[in-house]
Amino acid sequence: MPLPPAPSRRAALLAPEAYENKARSARAAARAVTNPAAEDDDNNIAVLEASTPATRTRASRGSKASATTVATPAPVAKAAPAPTARRAPAAPKETAAEPATLSSAAASTTESRSARSKKTRSQGPTKLFVLDTNVLLHDPTSLFRFEEHDIFLPMIVLEELDGHKKGMTEVARNGRQASRTLDALAAAQGADIAKGLKLDSTGQRAAGGHLFFQTEPLDYSLPTSLPQGKADNQILGVVEALRKQHAPREVVLVSKDINMRVKARALGLAAEDYQNDKALEDGDLLYAGVLALPPDFWTKSGKNVESWQSGAHTYYRISGPIVPQLMINQFVYFEAPGEPSLFARVSEIRDKTAVLQTLKDYGSTKNAVWGVTTRNREQNYAMNLLMDPEIDFVTLTGTAGTGKTLLALAAGLTQVLDDRRYTEIIMTRATVSVGEDIGFLPGTEEEKMGPWMGALDDNLEFLAKGDGGNAGEWGRAATNELIRSRIKIKSMNFMRGRTFLNKYVIIDEAQNLTPKQMKTLITRAGPGTKIICMGNLAQIDTPYLTEGSSGLTYAVDRFKGWPHSGHITLARGERSRLADFASEVL
Repeated sequence: MPLPPAPSRRAALLAPEAYENKARSARAAARAVTNPAAEDDDNNIAVLEASTPATRTRASRGSKASATTVATPAPVAKAAPAPTARRAPAAPKETAAEPATLSSAAASTTESRSARSKKTRSQGPTKLFVLDTNVLLHDPTSLFRFEEHDIFLPMIVLEELDGHKKGMTEVARNGRQASRTLDALAAAQGADIAKGLKLDSTGQRAAGGHLFFQTEPLDYSLPTSLPQGKADNQILGVVEALRKQHAPREVVLVSKDINMRVKARALGLAAEDYQNDKALEDGDLLYAGVLALPPDFWTKSGKNVESWQSGAHTYYRISGPIVPQLMINQFVYFEAPGEPSLFARVSEIRDKTAVLQTLKDYGSTKNAVWGVTTRNREQNYAMNLLMDPEIDFVTLTGTAGTGKTLLALAAGLTQVLDDRRYTEIIMTRATVSVGEDIGFLPGTEEEKMGPWMGALDDNLEFLAKGDGGNAGEWGRAATNELIRSRIKIKSMNFMRGRTFLNKYVIIDEAQNLTPKQMKTLITRAGPGTKIICMGNLAQIDTPYLTEGSSGLTYAVDRFKGWPHSGHITLARGERSRLADFASEVL
């Protein structure tokens, strides 16, 4: 409650008869504070008999407020009558302000009470999470992803972590980073392993729990069908012992191994997957880059639409409830029978208005890109992104045969050989053994990558045939040689530390990249470089990666709405009728 205001006039001496008045009851005092307007006139304080006009003015301004805010049940006496004594009138402005003062105080009390209750709710029972080794090898920062909950590491996990730290693979690097993190926590000032290491001692403020190690043997019994010497079964035994030791506290096993979680649930133990590496919980929620305008769009927004022409594009400034749903570089379309269609891209969002820019039709033969014309709406959207010099990062997703590689290569060849916008095309892809040594194959780096670049060869054969078909065999050979001279095939193993200047970079099979690998590749871009990431989220081969945790999903979700990036999900297959039918029924 706020403090009462300071008195606005000097205190008056009580008359002798005031000492004989009985004190008001507590109920009357409360009624006086709750409803000051209903106070009896006898409760008002009169002005002193010898007060000056200035004193009376101050009294008239502050008398009512003083009587309202002070909730003391002490009696208030009447001053002795005098010819010049006059009761100060209540100021209307102050009377109107009284409920506001009381309501603000009540609101403050309610707010503080709500904050206390919210804090109480957040301090619910914390869980004890037992981490499997594969969680630390998958995400070395997973120790700090469990908020206020505690973490327990069995001794066998440290043993396995030590066995995976040797080598130059991504798993080995993660193992070494996890070991360095554990060492930093144990070396922090005031750290006590017996009482648990504070996870926020190294500056990770999001982690409020403690890290516990297995410092003593635990008593547990597992079914005889589970071999005792296997590491997974020892972790299950630790979880069983902790559940009995810390009952009724919830003990949960966190593992990326599906079979491990199945065995834990079969034993009646709580087990969960590591969820913090997922950009999206559901693949259907992935940003598609396209939004269909409602059928009544022109009916509701047609009167307020502004349009103008600039170059080859027409611009529309729209407003209405659809604007909050839009993002920069998102494509919108309107198709209705008997009405003109609209295909546009969101080029500007300001306050409650958005500007739509019409697209270039690459489905027309006169706008063909390296002899390639788009065959459907989504392909035309993708080509508009690929050919726009203001777009630095493009992501393309879609099933097999939707034209991702062909569109990217055609746009790259046009901008490298015809427009001279980029110096060369650099193409790489995530192999199944990402980060492993690509030895045991003869030749140079590009020759070693040759077996992984079958998709590139197939599309280049189509593009070279379409461009040099009228020049005979010699013309096709010369075209192939020219194209090959401007395309460099690089391995991802040697990307760290590089900087690409004015390059057109194509990353194929990006769905097999982890978010960390995706960050490593995208941050290679220098001035004037454009990066295109392509992949099919339904064909993930990397262990422990899903549609929600793939690096491609991570990039699409994080880059949406950035003015220099765009994304399109290609939905229709254009490879052949056989491939389209097979993708549907098989």
